[in-house]
Amino acid sequence: MATSTISTQWTHLIRFEDENGNIRYGQPLLSGSQLTSSDISSGQLKAYLIEGEIFGAHRVTSTLLSVKKVLAPILPPFYRGIGLNYLKHAEETNSKVPQNPIVFIKPPSSTAGPLDPIVIPTICQDGQVDYEAELAVIIGKPCKNVSKEEALDYVAGYTACNDVSARKWQTQLCGGQWCFGKGFDTFNPIGPMIVSSKIIKNPNNLRLGTKVNGQVLQDWSTSDMIFDVATLVSFLSQGTTLQPGEVIITGTPHGVGVSRSPQIWLKDKDVCEIFIDGIGSLVNPVVFARGSNKL
Repeated sequence: MATSTISTQWTHLIRFEDENGNIRYGQPLLSGSQLTSSDISSGQLKAYLIEGEIFGAHRVTSTLLSVKKVLAPILPPFYRGIGLNYLKHAEETNSKVPQNPIVFIKPPSSTAGPLDPIVIPTICQDGQVDYEAELAVIIGKPCKNVSKEEALDYVAGYTACNDVSARKWQTQLCGGQWCFGKGFDTFNPIGPMIVSSKIIKNPNNLRLGTKVNGQVLQDWSTSDMIFDVATLVSFLSQGTTLQPGEVIITGTPHGVGVSRSPQIWLKDKDVCEIFIDGIGSLVNPVVFARGSNKL
């Protein structure tokens, strides 16, 4: 396939299914600075094909493809999650500000893409599933023992994430370990696109939030992080090699459902939207799994 180079590196990245059913990486043709839910659902989205390794040698070609379906932009081997990382979120939960980042893990099976359903298992359909708008950080090159000052040089880009959490399983039923209550299948929607760190130079100056059925429930700024992105990357790299394509989800601001009065839980047929300025909207319907509780 003959192509010509538009640029040597991507600035905005989607993973998508083309009209022939092939899974591709591409640079979306945007009407503005963000990838909106209407862009994704319109059926008119197109992207310039990317050839090569997205975290290595590659090129954005002049081949323009129609996007049949926007997929999760990345499929990491796991997610490193950070808990209690916004000051006002710590205040709303009456929690002490942590001395060091609180780290937990989510499995790859928790990944969901734009418009994919968040499937709530039968064991947590009793009013406990919560939303969490989060900025996701994508590592671009091997990173170990780096300082805060150099940490952002190892970041490929940023996207939006919904750290869906079953609160009873997170906090009451598993001895204080968060992984089970946050790790169910589809409990980590991510997308809609990765925006390069060349474009987002300050990840701690972004508006982010959540809407459920159109109602704004979170609307704040990444400037409220207790540990900023550079600090998190540096901390997580101590004694540990962060690999290209690994993802760090950086915590959620105040306004989560568990801290509201009355509390708000995700229900069957809800529509949840995570938005981050400069990235776009990540929209997912909520579906209760069918069947009986086996516990």
